[in-house]
Amino acid sequence: MPDPSAVAVFADLHEEGAELDSLVAELPAAGWAGPTPAPGWSVAHQIAHLHWTDRASLLALTDAVAFAVLVEEAAKAPDSFVDAGAEEGAVLDPAELLARWRAGRAALDGALAAAAPDARFPWYGPPMKAASMASARLMETWAHGQDVADALGVRRVPTARLRHVARIGVRARDYAYAVRGLAAPAGEFRVELTAPGAPGAPGASAEVWTYGPEDAPQRVTGPALDFCLLVTQRAHRADLALTASGPEADRWLDIAQAFAGPAGPGRAPGESR
Repeated sequence: MPDPSAVAVFADLHEEGAELDSLVAELPAAGWAGPTPAPGWSVAHQIAHLHWTDRASLLALTDAVAFAVLVEEAAKAPDSFVDAGAEEGAVLDPAELLARWRAGRAALDGALAAAAPDARFPWYGPPMKAASMASARLMETWAHGQDVADALGVRRVPTARLRHVARIGVRARDYAYAVRGLAAPAGEFRVELTAPGAPGAPGASAEVWTYGPEDAPQRVTGPALDFCLLVTQRAHRADLALTASGPEADRWLDIAQAFAGPAGPGRAPGESR
């Protein structure tokens, strides 16, 4: 019997991709060439990157030998392989890129659903189960979708799908320290995030997503959307309504990142949303 939590994240990944698709489906060619907040990346680069990483995920699930070749290629050019993958697709005609991205998403949806629930699949970091891979793909789709939305001047409505992004951000705390050559603090932090939907608004929710011990002295509180923007480095901390209690929690908010790879520069204050 399928794991209900895995089925839920697979469905959420599908919905996240569909939402981003709706932003670019009718975009003219000039819009695809428009710049996004990522230096040197157009809207086409953002979609091409997602297509490229979807293909890598599909290989990890279905062809470990071919995926190992990708890992070897990445190791040869660690500072450029991500940009090269995006550039490869960005030069395509927008209609062709859109069609390839859609086909790749559909193939990945099928492979995730067919994967053995307890099997672990190779990745650029530690091996992952299919549900964890889907969560990671959702996080990246949402983050790059934010870049596209910012480029198009669209303000997206946050959804409960952000719970996957928030969870990765919390779990990646120690990685954010390690990638900067810093020692991670001992003990867990308490993180309390208000789920999307302001009290009194249509579809409002008073739900709070919590992580870590309730009595932890180091705490982070605030809107889930703001936390997700922070850990994906799509907004500067100064532009977000997040509160840190304790010096270690305060330091974490300056370096937090949910994504693998080197520490990014993030956005400058005032560039957010």
